[in-house]
Amino acid sequence: MSMVYRYGGRAPMLFFVGLTVRLTLISVMAPAPVTDWYAPFMDVTTSRFTADPWALWLAGGGDSLAFPYGYAMWIAFLPLTILAKLVPFPLDLAYSATLLAADAALLVTLRHLFPERGHNLLVAYWLSPVVILATYGLGLNDLIPVLFLVWSILLIGRGRPQGAGVACLVAVSAKLSMIIALPFLAIYAHRGKALRGDLRAFGTSFSVAALFLAVPFVLSHGGRAMLIDNPEMNRIYGLVLHLGNNVSIYVVPGIYLVTLYLVWQIRRFNFDIFLATTGMAFLLVVLFTAGSPGWFIWCIPFLVYYEVTSGRVTAALIWSFSAGYGMSTLVVTPLRLSGGYVVDFRDSVLWTAGTWDQVGSLLHTAMVGIGAVLAIRIWRDVITRNDFFRLTRKPFVVGVAGDSGAGKDHLADALTGLVGQDFVARLSGDDYHLWDRHRPMWKAVTHLNPIANDIERFGKDLVSLVDGKSIQARHYDHRTGRMGRPTLVRSNDFIIAGGLHALYSPMLRECCDLTIYLDMDRGLRSWLKLRRDVRDRGHAVDGVVEAIAKREADSVRFIQPQLAYADLILSVQPACSGTPRSLDELLRPGGLKLVARTRRSFNELSLTGMLIGVGGLRVDMSVLDDGTETRVTVEGEVSGGDMELIAGRLCSYVPDFLDRRPAWQDGVTGLMQLIILCHIDQKLRQRVI
Repeated sequence: MSMVYRYGGRAPMLFFVGLTVRLTLISVMAPAPVTDWYAPFMDVTTSRFTADPWALWLAGGGDSLAFPYGYAMWIAFLPLTILAKLVPFPLDLAYSATLLAADAALLVTLRHLFPERGHNLLVAYWLSPVVILATYGLGLNDLIPVLFLVWSILLIGRGRPQGAGVACLVAVSAKLSMIIALPFLAIYAHRGKALRGDLRAFGTSFSVAALFLAVPFVLSHGGRAMLIDNPEMNRIYGLVLHLGNNVSIYVVPGIYLVTLYLVWQIRRFNFDIFLATTGMAFLLVVLFTAGSPGWFIWCIPFLVYYEVTSGRVTAALIWSFSAGYGMSTLVVTPLRLSGGYVVDFRDSVLWTAGTWDQVGSLLHTAMVGIGAVLAIRIWRDVITRNDFFRLTRKPFVVGVAGDSGAGKDHLADALTGLVGQDFVARLSGDDYHLWDRHRPMWKAVTHLNPIANDIERFGKDLVSLVDGKSIQARHYDHRTGRMGRPTLVRSNDFIIAGGLHALYSPMLRECCDLTIYLDMDRGLRSWLKLRRDVRDRGHAVDGVVEAIAKREADSVRFIQPQLAYADLILSVQPACSGTPRSLDELLRPGGLKLVARTRRSFNELSLTGMLIGVGGLRVDMSVLDDGTETRVTVEGEVSGGDMELIAGRLCSYVPDFLDRRPAWQDGVTGLMQLIILCHIDQKLRQRVI
């Protein structure tokens, strides 16, 4: 309860108003489902504990409609039921107290799911007429499975797949209808980053929990009978289009399948889109099904999310929807008070029962209409206008050019480590060499010469990937000097096109959202190239030295001019002015510095402050007199953890695009990752405009 005092001055009042309403209803109401079904079922099944409480209930002549729920629902009510028998106090009070505890727990869970929304959350959820009427006026228990489902979603968002899997299975065990959310969870895992790496852990914990909660229920004859024979199971088939010849279309399952298809077409998910699509599915199902009034609780957490993140129009629509629910429910559903008194509007002398039913139907129609408008607005506002959704309609392309040995592949690997291997398509200019290293032409023309490369096909393949199409590309093996067999390269959210001529042709440059040129210190580049070609590619030392000298003219003529087309120029240089005694000395911590030149101004002032304040680095920033270029020089040793911290503070659009566990690197490579990420963040912002 102390949590509410962090919400602001009005929060305690709002909380206690909602609590007072709940306690008042608990004291004056005696809902028929509780007194006739739920409390007696709990009474009988706790008088003699068994692994099959449903069979025990049926054997005693109990109503098969009493408790069509799984073990999780039964276990949730056990503690206070047992306590009520020991104290003793009324079992229906124990049942209502359990619902109140679940209600408060759901409020806390929503508070963690939507931080910084305390006051709005109290209004949207804690004072919701749907929750109050369905739970305390009618005694329905849908809060229990919804609590566990929302808890599972919270754990998913926090990267705890094992707990999320258990909580999700508990929700389904409590009420089978929660299975509606599973396909959307699967799509989220497939399309997004959140669960793809953790899907096995989620599935394992879900399956293990099923062995304890789901399998015994399925094996219970009594449990199956109470679930399958329950008329609520067939409510989803109530809305039917009869086509003749004994052929019918069930509208609600059709709506659900169409919703699944539309959601599947979304290229990429983030957590907001997952919440919106799942909530929309629940909303559409309950709108077009003449089910229990408690079903509307299923979509309340998602409507709460929409309300607290939107404006006044949305809030007005949701409260109108809730008011329509309340009035239509009260008109057609009798309320039972303590002492056996029943409030039934259809017994009123004002109108006949049939007229009241018609009024209730009109109110229900208005509620469904408002609900349909809400579903449309959710699709429009939360999904199609979602920044992440709009940003991922087209892949983000990074073009990386530079001389041989400048570190293009190393940089591409570092960027892939941030975004995640599953979400990056790599296109290498080396794979477009026209001939193998063993061909005679190799001796006459170096691969730095555009003539030795199929740059036109390089550009066409990049265009295809940007267009979302797959391509066939051969891989050039630097160790053997030969081309491999064509392999399939699929388009992806990020495309990294790197190579000697990645910025050479206008077609290649125009495909790129961000162009980078690696302008490494010449001596350092020669050292690193020598080490790479000898150690990693198996070349002879003399051959590498000869190749470096032979290619210098082509580098000046064909490679270095691409620097003029780069948005960002990264140059790794020795930190000290003197000549290092060895490469190992040069590559020691702090032995290198990074010089970043950009022609597209980004948040370099904030970045400079962060690098100094958080990383403790030496940073020098200068701007050309005409303001066309900013130069940032960074010296010192820095950790990948510091780079991650700075990126989290500076780059608001990027986090949804990064892997759940981005591989930040130490030193100069980490600095390049950070600076490139700042540029990507700016480019993404420009896409939204």
